[in-house]
Amino acid sequence: MSDIRKIVECVVNYSEGRDMDKIEKIVDPYRKAENVKLLNYEADKDYNRVVVTIMGEPEAVKNSVVESVGVATELIDMTKHEGQHSRMGATDVVPFIPIKNMSMAEAVELAKETAKAINEAHNIPVFLYEKAASTPARENLAKVRKGQFEGMAEKLQDPQWHPDFGKNEIHPTAGVTAVGARMPLVAYNIDLDTQNVEIANKIARAIRHSGGGFRYIKAGGVEIKERGITQVTMNITDYTKTSVYRVFETVKMEAKRYGVNVLGSEVVGLVPMEALIDSAAYYLGLYGFSMDKVIETSLME
Repeated sequence: MSDIRKIVECVVNYSEGRDMDKIEKIVDPYRKAENVKLLNYEADKDYNRVVVTIMGEPEAVKNSVVESVGVATELIDMTKHEGQHSRMGATDVVPFIPIKNMSMAEAVELAKETAKAINEAHNIPVFLYEKAASTPARENLAKVRKGQFEGMAEKLQDPQWHPDFGKNEIHPTAGVTAVGARMPLVAYNIDLDTQNVEIANKIARAIRHSGGGFRYIKAGGVEIKERGITQVTMNITDYTKTSVYRVFETVKMEAKRYGVNVLGSEVVGLVPMEALIDSAAYYLGLYGFSMDKVIETSLME
């Protein structure tokens, strides 16, 4: 008999990347939840952010997210938060990704249910974004998060930016949360051997869609002081249309304009195998290579 269970992935971003004791407490509800699998969590001290990836049955995932948001609300004080990554809340973003036997429409409905539950349980105002957005202006997370925590209290007074759930008042210490539904993306950072963050910003502007670059790239520049470098940090929102290798090579080309070298790159969280296979085929010059030739793919059938 085939498995007809619905499976959804959720990649929750919290504004804490330095205190491992707090992070473990935030992640703990996912470890304990039935029908939920904790796949990965990665903390970044410079970004002061942890990305938690879980997968499971929709109702169980929703309940565990709401519980974890409650822990984050107790432990994270956004009035004291500092980091390189844009953020507007203790639990910053909660995207749902349909994985198995689940449509995007169902993921959108799950996002709405979760957003409502977060607001009712923790009194946090919530925006819906991406495929779950209530208006086209809220599809782009960057527009939703513009102003960050410090400017969000004023932003919520604008009738165009009243939250989808909750009052137009931020939670005093946990801020605002965005909940959405989307297809799988690749969170990708490219390291540059320069401390000049303006160079990273210029490269980011050149490759992102809003700057005339790739249609499926959202990018910015950040300084990683601890390592003495900068990064071009990005989300590749559709890796089937904008390949990882194409972005990497373009950043290398743009960096040469400023006498800067690319040191390497990193994937944050989990990544679809196809995104890496595509890049491997490019760099190895493989003819007619596809996912069908990957052993792990045949084992999953």
